[in-house]
Amino acid sequence: MSLKLYNTLTRKKEEFKEIKKGYVNIYSCGPTVYNFAHIGNFRANIFADLIRRYIKYKGYKLTHVMNITDVDDKTIRDSKKENLSLKEFTEKYTKYFFDDLKTLNIEKVEVYPRATEHIKEMINLIKKLLEKGYAYKADDAIYYDIKKFKEYGKLSHLKISELKAGARVCQDEYDKEHVNDFALWKFWDKEDGDVFWETELGKGRPGWHIECSAMSMKYLGETFDIHTGGVDLIFPHHENEIAQSEAATGKKFVNYWLHNEHLLVDSKKMSKSLGNFYTLRDLLKKGYSPRSIRYVLMATHYRQKMNFSFEGLNAADNAINRLDEFMAKLDNIKGDRHNPKISELIEKVKSDFEDAMDDDLNVSIALSVMFDFMKKINTFIMNDKMSRKDAEKAIALMYDFDSVFGILKKEEKKEEINKEIKQLIEKRQEARKNNDYELADKIRDQLKEKGIILKDTKDGVRLEKITTSK
Repeated sequence: MSLKLYNTLTRKKEEFKEIKKGYVNIYSCGPTVYNFAHIGNFRANIFADLIRRYIKYKGYKLTHVMNITDVDDKTIRDSKKENLSLKEFTEKYTKYFFDDLKTLNIEKVEVYPRATEHIKEMINLIKKLLEKGYAYKADDAIYYDIKKFKEYGKLSHLKISELKAGARVCQDEYDKEHVNDFALWKFWDKEDGDVFWETELGKGRPGWHIECSAMSMKYLGETFDIHTGGVDLIFPHHENEIAQSEAATGKKFVNYWLHNEHLLVDSKKMSKSLGNFYTLRDLLKKGYSPRSIRYVLMATHYRQKMNFSFEGLNAADNAINRLDEFMAKLDNIKGDRHNPKISELIEKVKSDFEDAMDDDLNVSIALSVMFDFMKKINTFIMNDKMSRKDAEKAIALMYDFDSVFGILKKEEKKEEINKEIKQLIEKRQEARKNNDYELADKIRDQLKEKGIILKDTKDGVRLEKITTSK
């Protein structure tokens, strides 16, 4: 079965065919670095990581680009609130973002272009649009004339007849009630403070939408394979990317548009006013492991709305524990009685896994295939019908799966757990033996501060290292 992906542009599943044989170019909309990313953002990041990992699993080489939006309305507004320069402000939150990616075992992409380092490319693109008559100057900005691009609305399925001729919108984010000409280059005003560039188009700064067009085409070419992002970006951001890029080049911009659905919290939209707004760091402080968080954000099919709950996170924690126990059992198998049924099972399970992932990345089915495999292997283990070589084949298959899922435990070298940590763990164990649970809890919190999460299991204490930044 070949890989099929649901293309937002055509509203149907399509067989994936790369532009350059054996090579795939992907662009993923990255963060606007004005605050800590929340779990809804990380659902989109984990989805982009999943498609990246599976493309590699399929044997393709790739170039994956994820932008860093370090100049826009929000970064300017909030850097002024914190009384920091735009660069100081955005560098701080960019570092936090990269720390969080590492914590969630999200692979590094090949290029992370920053908007502020690509002003020249944006100016050149806007000049092309002016020359071709798709853009025009107004008092406050250079705007894109959406009426000139006859296919405007093809991604979000807006009707051209509903577009407002001549109406303009200068802010970066707006909704379908304001389908107007949008800003490509914003002329400086006092609200921008010291954020501006002196260019041949005038003193100012770029609009949000032009940034992604300029950066994606610089690194991936005028037409590339896959563009990912959340459904909230379909309009206006991705619609505007298409309009700018295709008007400038006369070529199709992207072949496959992939969008992940919204994340809800307890069936409600996540918001600070409802008290259900969570960053990754909020969940880590509550004692949840990065692997459980990754699992829960990955396990729902990307085109389904995901309902995040702490019950679901606890279930993910149990699933991770089952994985750890299973891998530990396989590691301990020493027998030499070969079981030919295991090779047959592995072949079928691998095929079932690939069928699920080839069907528009159906990760929930792929995970069920893996857990069903674990159940059958556990039966062989209980009946002493596995050799060491059989176990090694099963371990290899699990690591094949994990090259896509990214949830298996990474073994820590013993020397990485330093003397101080060991002493604290021993002290806590002693406190628990003496029923001094107040001291035990206090030590647990101390360890958490040092990046160590303790799990009390029936087999004793298990620890996990986490990566956090404060």
